[in-house]
Amino acid sequence: MTKDAIRRRNRGVRPTDARRLLRKQTDVAEGTSYGMPAFLVNGRFLARFRDGDTVMVLQLATISDRDVLVQMDPRAFFLTDHYRNYPAVLIRLAEVPRPLFANVVTEAWRHVSSLPPPRRWKKTARRRLETRSHEPRGK
Repeated sequence: MTKDAIRRRNRGVRPTDARRLLRKQTDVAEGTSYGMPAFLVNGRFLARFRDGDTVMVLQLATISDRDVLVQMDPRAFFLTDHYRNYPAVLIRLAEVPRPLFANVVTEAWRHVSSLPPPRRWKKTARRRLETRSHEPRGK
């Protein structure tokens, strides 16, 4: 078997396997992010599916990490203008090598799990801020 044939055979992750890998990580739960189903770590965004579960959006530690992945394997890793200034990468599940996918997800989880939980806004504080924004200034 040629090296190319071996590489092709090791490419591709099914959405069910991606979901299983994400759920296997400590403190990962399915929830929502901006109204979309997502995988969260302690309430922070880690990943979500898009494009009919053929693509995964994955939070990374840095934009540089994303750039390395895109440069290393542009068939599997890419971005859109929407994510250009955000440390996230889009992954074509059918194209990504399985071992690389597992490593990238694990590293992403390590980063997100090391962050403090997101702050929760109290409704009264939010109302106070909204009220203040409508008050005239300078008096």
